[in-house]
Formats: sequence, C-alpha cells, structure tokens
Amino acid sequence: MSEQYREQPLGWYDTTLVVIFLLGLYLNVSLMITPTIPLTCAPSGFAGLLLLWRRRDQINPVHLGGLLAVVALYLGSILSATNYGFLSKRFTGLLQLTYSLVICYAFFVTMVHAERRQIARILLTFCLAIAVGCLLEQYAGLRAISDAVRARIYDGGIVYDADLRDELLYGRVRPKLFTSEPSAVTFTFTHFSFTWLVVSTWRWKLIVYVALMGMGLVLMPGPTLLLMLMLAVPYLIFLGGKGGTAGSATRMITGLAVSFILVGIALVVGSSLFAERIAEYSSGKDASFFYRVIGPMLVALEVFKRYPWAGSGLTGEPFITDLVLTVFMNADGFQSAWRISKVSEVLTNYFWLHWIYLGLVWGTVTLVGVCVWLRVLGVPSLLYCGAVWVILGQAGGAYVGPKTWSVLLIAAASAILSRRDQSAGARIGQRPLVQGTGVLRPRPVGL
Repeated sequence: MSEQYREQPLGWYDTTLVVIFLLGLYLNVSLMITPTIPLTCAPSGFAGLLLLWRRRDQINPVHLGGLLAVVALYLGSILSATNYGFLSKRFTGLLQLTYSLVICYAFFVTMVHAERRQIARILLTFCLAIAVGCLLEQYAGLRAISDAVRARIYDGGIVYDADLRDELLYGRVRPKLFTSEPSAVTFTFTHFSFTWLVVSTWRWKLIVYVALMGMGLVLMPGPTLLLMLMLAVPYLIFLGGKGGTAGSATRMITGLAVSFILVGIALVVGSSLFAERIAEYSSGKDASFFYRVIGPMLVALEVFKRYPWAGSGLTGEPFITDLVLTVFMNADGFQSAWRISKVSEVLTNYFWLHWIYLGLVWGTVTLVGVCVWLRVLGVPSLLYCGAVWVILGQAGGAYVGPKTWSVLLIAAASAILSRRDQSAGARIGQRPLVQGTGVLRPRPVGL
C-alpha cells in the first residue's frame, strides 16, 4: 500500500455515510436545485459532502491541486468548443462534473483510509441485499411496493416500458427493485461485486465471485452481468490476483490463463442464456444495444471529423442534435420505428461520450490530466483503472454524473487497497500486523 494512506476502522457514522453513498449510486435519484441544474445521485451528494468534511484532515493538498487542475482542463475544453451560444449548457455540465468529482474523491479518501476487510463486508452485504430484494420482488410481492416508490421518486413515474420485451426474451419481468430500470440493478450489482472481488482478502473469493454472477443471472437476468467476467481480466492481469502482489512472470502468465478461461466462459454463457437477445443484436432489432454501444461510437467518429478540437462541449447534445439524428438514420443497424424523444437518452455510453463531448484533442488532453491525477493519488496501475472504466462504460451513460466517476475512483481506491497487504503475514493467509496500543497482532482473513 502507499505510505500516504493509513488504515483506520470506520466508525458507525462513517459506515452509515458509506452505505448512503452507495445507495445513492444505486438509486440514481436526482433533485432539481435550479430549473436547469439537477443534483444527480442526491443521497450520494449529501453523504459525499459530509465525508469530505469528516476527512478534511486527511486530504492531501497535492491531491486537491490535481483535482482542481482536472477541472481547469474541462473548463478549457468548454471554452474551446464551437458556438458560444451553448456555453450556458456546457457550463451546467461542468458544474455537474465538478460536483461528481468532488464527492467521488471524498469517497476515495474514505475508502483508502478504511479497513480493507470492512469495505469488503459492506460491498458484499450490499450485493446480497440486492439479490434478496430481487428474489422478494419476483416471488414475495415486493414488486408492488417497489413500483409505488419508483412512481414517486422518479420524474414521470415508472419510466421503464420494456416489460413486454423482457417477458419475451427472459420469460418474466426483470426486477427493478426501486430503481428506474432493470439495467440499473444489474449495473450496480456488477460494479459492487467486482469491487468486492478486488478488495476482499478471502482465499476463495474468485469462486464466490463466479457464484455471485450465477446468482445474478438467475435473479436479475441481463447481459450486463457478463461484464463481471470481463472485469476480472484486468484485475488478474494488472493487479496480479490474490493479495495484489503483481510483478512476477509466473503470476502474470497465470492471470492471463485464467483470463482466457473467464472470457471463454462469458462467451459460452452469453450464447446460451441470451441467445434471443444476441439474435436481436445481429438482426439489428435491439434498440438498447444500438443506443448503448453502436450509436455512440458512430457519433463519436463523426464528431472527430467535424469537431476534432473540442467536440460538442460538456452535455452538448443540443449542439449536435441534427448530427446525431443524421448518423442514426444512416446507420445500418438503426430502425426507423425506434423512438428518439431526447438525444441525451440515446447516447448512453460514457466512454464514447467522453470523445463526443471533448473531441479528439481535448479528449486526449483531459484523459492525460486524469491519468496524471490518478498517479498523484498513488494508484498502482493506470491500465487497470482505465480497463475497468471502459468495460463498465459499455453499460453506463451520464458522463458528468457521479456513477461514471465513482467507477473510476472506486477502481483507483480498490487498486490501492489490493496492494495493502504486502507483509509475510498476508502471504501465509493473515492480514498484516496492525499496531494497536503497543501490541502488534495479526488479523484473520475475512471477506
């Protein structure tokens, strides 16, 4: 572990704030603080600001300076974008991005100073709670309560309108469990389960991780869950698997071998469990896949041609509305019957939104700036963080929102925690010796 982070157990108050932060990412509930500026993931925002205050003495000025430098780069990008008539909209996007970076940095500071075992326990409990909730929604009548809550906390009431498609593809209505749509459930389950895999010190955690994925496929079927196997690849390769002791050629080769096996399992499972969904992909009938993967990529490539310097600007969909419609209408996989009410709702891939918003030049500059900041934070592997961010980007949108930046900064914190146990005690199945009141004592391995 980096010497700048010292392990401290979370008290009940900080633990509560961590749970609220994670719950806010899961629900993704927004509050309008002005007619044009939403406070996205509002519970996470409140919890993040309180965590920032509580951890103020642990904030490194250099780290904070790096955060401000990243924000300054994004400010430069919106000032460089074409047509200042959209500057107000882009500045709103900058405010949302700054808010997201600040609260996610607060969670990062909390996470890297916490006990590794404690964070793992919170994440695993959250994942199991999601699984139990989905089970109750499916078989114990929780759906009525969930739908009633959803109708109140989300604008427009119950926003998901693809239940019929889910019944045809999966044989049932997929659980939404107080969220806006089933993909929000599977995205959070995937993200938190994977973070648990990285943070946990348990010897058999990879087996439990695969079991979690299997449980997810049964209770909340969806192709997003297959990303759990894809995410394990950068973990095994770049962090070196158990204990975070990467570096040896043997461990690297072992990680690559296991990675190939996991990718093969993902392909087999995907082709068998989601055969009908894959058939829709291949026949160009799946609007969700087009809006999440194909469409944003095509728009990004067109933005590179027309606005290579600074793209559309942050949250600049109004500026490129006609361009998006033209690209979609001319794409081979687009169906004219698909409804497009708002351009922002059909570009749901934050990786490609990075390039759409910022263009080739500023997109590269800001990406380098974020990487430098992560290195200043002490992240042991930029490739690991980048791979996790890109993989989950195929199932997540809202570039300026907290969910997007929580993926990156939680990956950064989990990478640091995975390197925490470097002592001989960790290699023989014990946690490192921890200094108490003048006594050094080993701790048993935990989840």
